[in-house]
Amino acid sequence: MTDRELLNLALRARGNAYAPYSHFCVGAALLAEDDRVYLGANVENSSYPATLCAERAALASAVTDGARRFTAIAIAGGKEGEAPLPACVPCGVCRQALSEFCMPDTRVVIGDENTLTVTDFGVLFPAPFTLKED
Repeated sequence: MTDRELLNLALRARGNAYAPYSHFCVGAALLAEDDRVYLGANVENSSYPATLCAERAALASAVTDGARRFTAIAIAGGKEGEAPLPACVPCGVCRQALSEFCMPDTRVVIGDENTLTVTDFGVLFPAPFTLKED
């Protein structure tokens, strides 16, 4: 799957976001190493800590389906009713959650219909928290 195809899936997932409070809609498409794709959209809640980001929604779907390693994730987001931003990156909580399953060279694709930027997960999140093994 090309990076553009993956981003297009994230753009499509963005249309399913439930964002009645922030009106900021995000979609994510997570590519497993076996080429399965998992979509996620942000799901807000009036109790803000219960809100689920698009990236973690896609990750939860993937893990539920048995996927554990990922080669790329695409993210698209922006204000509801407006064109997506050319750059919408995962929040810190999502970066930490993804770090359990993504390698430093996992591609992170961001953009909109006209723009596409690719970086490595390790560049985006160079020092994730890990528990020391005893």
